[in-house]
Amino acid sequence: MTQSSKPILHFAHANSFPAGTYRAFFECLQPHYKLGFLEMHAHNPNYPVSDCWPHLVQELVDTLKQNYSEPVILVGHSLGGILSLMVAAKHPELARCVVLLDSPVVAGWKAVFLRIFKNFEWSKQFSPARFSEKRKNTWPTKGAAYQHFASKEMFAIWPPEVLHDYIEAGLKKCDAGYTLRFTREIETQIYLTLPHTLGKIARRGLKVPMGFLGGVDSVECRQAGLQATKKMAGEHFVKIPGGHLIPMESPEKTAEMLHKMIRSLI
Repeated sequence: MTQSSKPILHFAHANSFPAGTYRAFFECLQPHYKLGFLEMHAHNPNYPVSDCWPHLVQELVDTLKQNYSEPVILVGHSLGGILSLMVAAKHPELARCVVLLDSPVVAGWKAVFLRIFKNFEWSKQFSPARFSEKRKNTWPTKGAAYQHFASKEMFAIWPPEVLHDYIEAGLKKCDAGYTLRFTREIETQIYLTLPHTLGKIARRGLKVPMGFLGGVDSVECRQAGLQATKKMAGEHFVKIPGGHLIPMESPEKTAEMLHKMIRSLI
């Protein structure tokens, strides 16, 4: 198969992880797809973070319209999966299919509680925002940053090359040495404005095929619930060993299972 004949796959990254973090995962997909992505969502002031992410959805819509003249395979991880779902619901003409990578669809009573929590500003107490707003964000060297993340349980299980990719993609120079490119302020705001409106999409369904690939040990899926996601994905609901960050934890296995799912969807 030549490069020009490969189907187009557009990928949207998770909150706080620029697309370069997924290099190893992308390398496993490149034999099968022509890949596209936005390096970093939510940092263009023309598309600010607001409740239920309407501007972030528009950012992805505009990215697709500007870069492709045909429908594409939409794949998103966490934040990126929900954005891809919302885009496919609003503009089905832009997508051939959608695959959510550990992006549970919050609907039903949990969506009601999410809206209440946001209205009373309780969401910070019950979301990763309580950690992200205080996250360490400067280091004197990249080596120091690598050691900092490598000591954390979440990152320690990543292959070393993936963590190196995150350091390269996720840091930029600053007066103190290096700081996070994806700011902790925007990361926190994304958590605090999670969509509580996905139930409408879940009830109506999509006009394009949808699949879900998640981690068996994903805390995020356990907290959000998977009833609506399973109903939408149907037979295309698959779990593999790992947690919420399966593309980083097991890039080869995740890419293999994703490719298998896409072939069944299209």
